Amino acid sequence: MFGSDYYYSSIRRYVTVFGSMFADLQISRLDASGNEIQAIPIPIAYGPKEKWLTRITQNPNLDNQLQVQLPRMAFEITGLTYDGTRKLPTTIRQSHSTTDKNKHDYQYSPVPWDIDMNLYTYVRNADDGMQIIEQILPYFGPEWNVTVNLIPSMNISMDIPVILNGMSIEDTYEGDYDTRRALIHTFNFRMKAWLYGPIKRSGIIKRAQVDTYIPSGDITSESMAAANSAERYIVRPGLFANGSGTANSALSIDYRNINANTNWKYASNTFFYG
Repeated sequence: MFGSDYYYSSIRRYVTVFGSMFADLQISRLDASGNEIQAIPIPIAYGPKEKWLTRITQNPNLDNQLQVQLPRMAFEITGLTYDGTRKLPTTIRQSHSTTDKNKHDYQYSPVPWDIDMNLYTYVRNADDGMQIIEQILPYFGPEWNVTVNLIPSMNISMDIPVILNGMSIEDTYEGDYDTRRALIHTFNFRMKAWLYGPIKRSGIIKRAQVDTYIPSGDITSESMAAANSAERYIVRPGLFANGSGTANSALSIDYRNINANTNWKYASNTFFYG
């Protein structure tokens, strides 16, 4: 599309990071004295609520070994929305050095999109659900920041806010006493995501020269063309052969051999003309 073919798996990374946030939850079974007798980890997988609810209720007699056991969690993407309030200037570049000393990779500003996600918890009794709720809600006030390695080749990592907008409780119990019951808690989240465009490569400016002139009389195109050069200012990177930076251009190695990610310094020279 638009002459560029690229894919950074950014949305896949957001989904993976979101699921990993809740991967270590567990609930406890207590005896009459309040002592823990069993710790039950809660598995989590990606999938819509209807799919998991169907798997839970498809075998009420519990005679299928492949039946989904409760408690369990699932999550899914429910929508993407453009967020113009976070828009950055489109001309800002983020650069990254390459193996070629005279080239660099760059990307323009990312585009802000909000990813809406729902987290579902399926439990058989209310106490299990309350344990899960109390392990999730205190961390969101109403947001929690997670670090996502968005573009590894450009070394771009960002803190992404995950906002909890609310939750609802649904009891799917219907029918006689043989029908299996499932309590469903739905948490509505929004991730403040960023999506990057293609990586481009261009040359690096390693030497800048500015000449100033003193025209005679009024400043016109003719007087500027006939003006004499008064001053020349040159700036370039400076680096000693041992890898430390220097502001003295005379002691520096050739600026064309200096890599962008080294410890160089600005070395400038000013020349005056009579």
